[in-house]
Amino acid sequence: MAKEMTPAARRSARSHSVALGPLVGIARGLLAAAAVTVLGVVVFALLIRWTNPSDTVISVMNQALKLGAIFTGCRACIGRGGTGGVFKGALTGLLYMMLGIIGYAFLSGLSLSSAAYLTDLGMGVAAGGLCGMIMSNLPKK
Repeated sequence: MAKEMTPAARRSARSHSVALGPLVGIARGLLAAAAVTVLGVVVFALLIRWTNPSDTVISVMNQALKLGAIFTGCRACIGRGGTGGVFKGALTGLLYMMLGIIGYAFLSGLSLSSAAYLTDLGMGVAAGGLCGMIMSNLPKK
């Protein structure tokens, strides 16, 4: 026979799950964005090997990959009709870009100008906030 929870225990368990809910959603969004990034980099590396594109094309595709990853992360974090879309989306975009900057600096050893880093962070916040706003305003299925 299952053990019954007291009302106080139910309230305590509910408050813990509510407090962790946004963090779990953001972590899920970051994992989804990272998965899209890894798959996109592999596909893009194969395309580069076969087509030999210009530096401009590589730069544009890099930005498109980042935006696609942020959108996928926001979708995984917020879902259709979710609450707090702008905040969660902006936070997901910011953390995704921060992890990307840290990973780039760690792996390459190269440093970009602080303006380039701030531009990337700003793009992540703006794209994440916009995607979060769109996702939270879509009707639930």
